[in-house]
Amino acid sequence: MINYIDVFLEALSAEKGRSKNTLASYANDLRMADATINGGLVGASEQDIQKYLGELNACPTSIARKASALRGFYKFLMLEHIITKNPATNIELPKRPKPLPKLLSTQEIELLISSAGDVRNATRLRAMIELIYASGLRVSELCELPMTAILGDRLLIHGKGSKERIVPMHAEAQTALTRWLRMRDTDESKYVFPSHGASGHITRDGFFKLLKKCATLAGISPSRVGPHVLRHSFASHLLSHGANLRAIQTMLGHEDISTTQIYTHVLPEKLQQVVAEHHPLSNTKGHATND
Repeated sequence: MINYIDVFLEALSAEKGRSKNTLASYANDLRMADATINGGLVGASEQDIQKYLGELNACPTSIARKASALRGFYKFLMLEHIITKNPATNIELPKRPKPLPKLLSTQEIELLISSAGDVRNATRLRAMIELIYASGLRVSELCELPMTAILGDRLLIHGKGSKERIVPMHAEAQTALTRWLRMRDTDESKYVFPSHGASGHITRDGFFKLLKKCATLAGISPSRVGPHVLRHSFASHLLSHGANLRAIQTMLGHEDISTTQIYTHVLPEKLQQVVAEHHPLSNTKGHATND
């Protein structure tokens, strides 16, 4: 009897030039499935394949790899006219859990801002940290911020897809920005944070390196600090203090609310407390409930 798994692997090696490691991985995955599914892979139905993948005790990444091997195998069998229906066409995989964003505590943010005073160009760095944490800016939006974006106590941001949004600045951020603008060494640049480089403004990499140095001075592991961590911390801290998710979505410039909802998984205990304290039917507010 022809071993179609071996034939498939030979074809992968000869026609696709796959590495030995990839071939070995495919071989293990396919042979395991062939031995587990009653009747083997060639005669398997769509239900057989889905049941097999659904019962695997493995991480989502491993299951996705095994599913990829099955898809490739059945595509080969279809092209070779060995089978007439592909049982792997509608495979449903378990969703991979989205990694939760890294966060800094409020105290760590304060330490970071204080430590900005211990590095060169401290006034500029402090203004940048204050702005990104006060308004949730993306690092590109911060570095490329034009002077025309400053509207008193607010900023007019041109975000992804050329979409505009207005974000507020709290008093400390306004003060830090004002101090920097007084020291800014050029009136010719259109950027709030100019540089003499080709871009005309401080680069993402430049800001990233300054943040890492600042983290070290603050006694925080540099691996935990980055521009996006400050943006995540901004959103999470607002949410933990009862801010509206839609308002946070607007300030972050997220097109879809589902992107913003990841922050509801970061602080579940705090959110439960907010619901308990503010929901009109919460037991903690003295309301009775019906079973």
